[in-house]
Amino acid sequence: MASIKGSGRRGIALHTSLIIGVLLSAFPFYWAVIMSTHTSSEIFSYPPKLLPGSHFMENVRSLFDTIDFFGSMWNSLLVATLVTFLVLFFDSLAAFVFAKFDFPGKNVLFALLMLIFMVPAQMSAIPQFVIMAKIGWIGSMTALIVPAAANAFGIFWMRQYMRSAIHDELLDASKLDGANFLRQYWHVALPVVRPGLAFLGIFTFMGQWNDYAWPLIALTNPDNVTLQVALSQLNGTHGTTDYGMVMTGAVLALIPLLIVFAIGARQIIGDLAKGAVRG
Repeated sequence: MASIKGSGRRGIALHTSLIIGVLLSAFPFYWAVIMSTHTSSEIFSYPPKLLPGSHFMENVRSLFDTIDFFGSMWNSLLVATLVTFLVLFFDSLAAFVFAKFDFPGKNVLFALLMLIFMVPAQMSAIPQFVIMAKIGWIGSMTALIVPAAANAFGIFWMRQYMRSAIHDELLDASKLDGANFLRQYWHVALPVVRPGLAFLGIFTFMGQWNDYAWPLIALTNPDNVTLQVALSQLNGTHGTTDYGMVMTGAVLALIPLLIVFAIGARQIIGDLAKGAVRG
């Protein structure tokens, strides 16, 4: 009886701490939504306003009048979606080779990949810009999509996932059935590693959606910018920034991220639950 009571107390304490953690994590999003419904003067008032105001639609109209919100959102959506699909394909394909096949120089190539992984992205900005300029891609979306089509982190993550998730017996059985490399990759590897792909897809989409530095450098045409660059144009000079409008743009920019996260998280949880049932 004492052990049951002790486990019950531990369960209550655990759930209480989880609820507190969720509330603390959700508060910045709630605060952003609240600020998007107020004017700048109301945002800086004391005590701070914790309830929604009545200026949300006014802030939305000001936002749409100041920047091409939907045009820049479409640019971000196009880049983030294409990059995510390319990363999922190329990184998982390379990871499959590294995880389940032996070839000369495998360890050396993987060590070089890890060295690339440790190099900060800012160090490659200038060489990358020079290459894109020589090719003639500066100012176009291609300069954002092609360089990001594969990355070291995705290959490393999927390699580690595939090493434990894909059993050699599955590959041996597929070989006996006459499956070649591509059929093994498509019909054996990918169905098993869908939770890992879902995480990589969420991570990649969010990274591309929030990317600011490289689009600011590569997209020289001000009419052809991504959403984060367009939102940065809302910052006024000499203290004239309309923070209500800025927060409205930030809140609207979060909506695609929340949709992608919800879809990806559902995929991860569903596949893990199926695996637990099979086990």
